[in-house]
Amino acid sequence: MDCPYRDPRTPVEARIKDLLSRMSLKEKVGQMTQIERRVATPEVIRDFSVGSILSAGGSGPRENAVSSEWADMVDGFQRAALESRLGIPIIYGIDAVHGNNSIYGATIFPHNIGLGATRDAELVERIGVATALEVRASGIPYTFAPCVAVLKDPRWGRCYESYSEDTDIVRKMTSIVTGLQGKPPPGHPKGYPYVAGRNNVIACAKHFVGDGGTELGINEGNTMASYEDLERIHMAPYLDCIDQGVSTVMASYSSWNGRRLHTDRFLLTEVLKNNLGFKGFVISDWEALDRLSEPRGSNYRNCVSLAVNAGIDMIMEPFKYQQFADDLLALVESGEVPLARIDDAVERILRVKFVAGLFEHPFSDRSLLGIVGCKLHRELAREAVQKSLVLLKNGKDAEKSFLPLDKNAKRILVAGSHADDLGYQCGGWTATWHGTSGRITIGTTIFDAIKEAAGAETEVVYEQFPSAATLANHSDFSYAIVAVGESAYAESLGDNRELTIPFNGNAVINFLAGKMAMLVILVSGRPLVIEPQIVEKIDALVAAWLPGTEGNGITDVIFGDCDFSGRLPVSWFRKIEQLPLNAEANSYDPLFPRGFGLTYGKEE
Repeated sequence: MDCPYRDPRTPVEARIKDLLSRMSLKEKVGQMTQIERRVATPEVIRDFSVGSILSAGGSGPRENAVSSEWADMVDGFQRAALESRLGIPIIYGIDAVHGNNSIYGATIFPHNIGLGATRDAELVERIGVATALEVRASGIPYTFAPCVAVLKDPRWGRCYESYSEDTDIVRKMTSIVTGLQGKPPPGHPKGYPYVAGRNNVIACAKHFVGDGGTELGINEGNTMASYEDLERIHMAPYLDCIDQGVSTVMASYSSWNGRRLHTDRFLLTEVLKNNLGFKGFVISDWEALDRLSEPRGSNYRNCVSLAVNAGIDMIMEPFKYQQFADDLLALVESGEVPLARIDDAVERILRVKFVAGLFEHPFSDRSLLGIVGCKLHRELAREAVQKSLVLLKNGKDAEKSFLPLDKNAKRILVAGSHADDLGYQCGGWTATWHGTSGRITIGTTIFDAIKEAAGAETEVVYEQFPSAATLANHSDFSYAIVAVGESAYAESLGDNRELTIPFNGNAVINFLAGKMAMLVILVSGRPLVIEPQIVEKIDALVAAWLPGTEGNGITDVIFGDCDFSGRLPVSWFRKIEQLPLNAEANSYDPLFPRGFGLTYGKEE
């Protein structure tokens, strides 16, 4: 090994210094560039010395591609990178935000809001371990997770990506960073990135900072707060991530008091890097530089200057990589962006690559393929579903509970838009960016799970929107299980001013009310408007959040094989006019308060 940077026995900082000294300015700019896989030809990767490639939501080798096909694709990109002059490996990134959710057959865990309902940091860490293994099996070493936003308004389209409106709960759930990356050894330098080995992935704490606090819950909006409140409420979880050696941080599309986070040097450099001691790299969000001017994409060169000088190290520029590279090269040559700023960015990127072992092990580990969607991981996801469920009502009479249900009942009616829809059960960021309905991957719907759990002599009748004829033909239903909820969505398209139950959910409930006893399961990424008369009419109500692929976790609890333990991670409002609803306010009057959750026989 004639070059120190190629020798794993050489200390990381010495390897960085050696490699940086050998790099041209063009190669440095290439390392700062992250492109989408659809434009990542071998020539582009090699000739630009591209630092990173990502898959957008749903962008893979083909529709429903399995992990081995993903590994083949990523390894192909890596071979092209290693053919560049200096042979610097790429970092391949993906949004594995609730399991390796873009890959067919992977285990899909509950979205973060459901995990926040568990309050179980150890469970979340185990989910991180399992997710890392399934991501690595696909040849990918980097996930854009976790989102550690503190939610302040459920109208926000990324509500389900937050663990809670309570900063302390979010801080507790950052244990997923240790699950993903591994636990740093005693004495590990504070703020220094850490990845334990080939079974772990590079994590990304996002979106720095205040993305969950925007006015009216508008995605990419403006968070109005003093620095003290920003630090206390929204920044605190990042300290926990940094303490665990998180390797990357993603800047937020949103603004703080009108200042775009992607251009805020005070927060990105003075606070995050200097004061908090973060030594990994800061990455931009998707095409974020285009959002820094109006109309979008205009005055692009100035946007590049503002973002890089503010402290963005790697630019997620999926398609305009050529323009980005040309403009940044020109900015350095003109002195508008100091070379020292470029060197700092590249040092940080190389540090993560060396720490993650990509120089020694650039290719996928095919021995991990058998673990994708394995029984152990699905049992873990099932446990997470069990613990995430929140029982909001149990019985019309305070003295008589309705749940648990009798699995040996003569005849059960299953109804509602979400009773037999795996896509809606998983929500956004599943198979595609926004998610969709239907059998999008391998998993168990609520209806599947009910059929599996019901007794041998029990008849289970499913009708999405029950008709009068169905009730006439079956007058002896023991009870109904009605699953209603939201469609799949992500980001701005999930912003919602009304938060009513879609798909005629209330109509289904009203139609069955009074005709038989009824459990309503609400499948959603946030609290929704529940009319008081609806609450009165039904016998039991369960918030199931977005549980993922393991519907058996729901039937385990509603049939009494295990008890409810979940508690609301957010306040459940009575009416939309109450929002934002602050649990610390004097006028706090929710339908169900944060922390509420019944068990069989008593309130937590």
